[in-house]
Amino acid sequence: MAEGVSSDGGTAGRLAFLGLIGTVLVGLGMPTLQGLGDNAFLMLVVASGVIAVLGARLEGVEERRALTVILGTGLAMRALALSAPPILSTDIFRYVWDGIVQGAGVNPYRYVPADPALASLRAASVYPFINRADYAVTIYPPVAQAFFFLVTRASESPLAIKVALVACEGATVAALIGLLRLTGQPLTRVAAYAWHPLPIWEIAGQGHIDGLMTALMMLGLWIALGLGQRYAGAGAIVLAALAKPFALIALPGLWRPWDWRMIGLVPLVIAAAYLPYLSVGGGVLGFLATGYVQEEGLSSGWGFTLLRLWRFSVGEWPHDTGIYLGLCLAILAALALRTGFRRGRTPERSLRDINLSIVMLLFLLSPEFPWYLLMAVPFLSIAATLPGWVLTVGGFMLYDVVPGDPQLSYDDRSAILAALVAATALAQAAFMRRSRAFR
Repeated sequence: MAEGVSSDGGTAGRLAFLGLIGTVLVGLGMPTLQGLGDNAFLMLVVASGVIAVLGARLEGVEERRALTVILGTGLAMRALALSAPPILSTDIFRYVWDGIVQGAGVNPYRYVPADPALASLRAASVYPFINRADYAVTIYPPVAQAFFFLVTRASESPLAIKVALVACEGATVAALIGLLRLTGQPLTRVAAYAWHPLPIWEIAGQGHIDGLMTALMMLGLWIALGLGQRYAGAGAIVLAALAKPFALIALPGLWRPWDWRMIGLVPLVIAAAYLPYLSVGGGVLGFLATGYVQEEGLSSGWGFTLLRLWRFSVGEWPHDTGIYLGLCLAILAALALRTGFRRGRTPERSLRDINLSIVMLLFLLSPEFPWYLLMAVPFLSIAATLPGWVLTVGGFMLYDVVPGDPQLSYDDRSAILAALVAATALAQAAFMRRSRAFR
């Protein structure tokens, strides 16, 4: 009897501790970036990331009650973020604009927002805030466009987009809970996603379309690995890539050697999604094909952190951008082939392989926008690695939003982040080798 009381008391104590750190987390989410400055904001989100780790690793607590605390806290933090203005990015105004344009029966890939043909659609609450309004048609793929259209039928506002994306997060969380059950892990590990500062700030706060991409990708993995419907799961992942292309990196985890039907499924889904927009012909690729890679320094190579660091050290070499991209492609292809041809794989092994490919993709291509890192956050619940935590929390180092706030240059901050991710990856690999040696 005494042991039972002690056990119940310990469980209650851990649940109380979970509630306490959740309350602290909500308090940390109340200040705004404008009021703090970039450096203080970074300290705040790092603290939030540490608390998310604590919540995710807390065990020995009744799971139903723990999930209520975790999900309730995550929802409270998102409710606070929903009211915040989109100060980290103006992308959401382009989302609303694309929905408005489609609602008027116009192909969003046809005109730049400043074109006189669209003058009657220029709402004062949206149009002045659209980025690249005078020279770029939309860059967003067809599944994203369908989402913009559907949401703006309810309300042509940034808040509607953000609420819809938080609803997408509900699908992400449901898929994570299913995958945690599938792999026999504690359901409390969903806190790694629900409490992570990146989706709170970038989905609920800024309304980035990556929330839709992540939801479709994770649902695809659950459908394939949890329900055994590989082709339906693969289709969902292709749809995710048609919200944002990086999601395709997850497909090798579902593929089986010499399964040509799954390979053939990819172009079929892509063609079907683009079909409604083909009235502009090749223009359906939007700004991606007419200047984005040049504007972001991808064609010149200066947009890649590792290549930029190489150039700072040894100078720019002829064709070094092509060589670097070739090396990146070779590394990612090797990981994809290892994943696709792995024998006797389990769902847990597949998730770890996919996570490794995602972290490597993000590390090598080093997107300067932290919201690109969102696709790695769900894997902190089901296949956590130290480099994944460092990359997704450390990505806040890349912000430079508050004018006049003293901080290191972007080149220095991106170099520090790359070094931290590389160092933790090496340390984790060394630890795993040592652990195997002692078995």
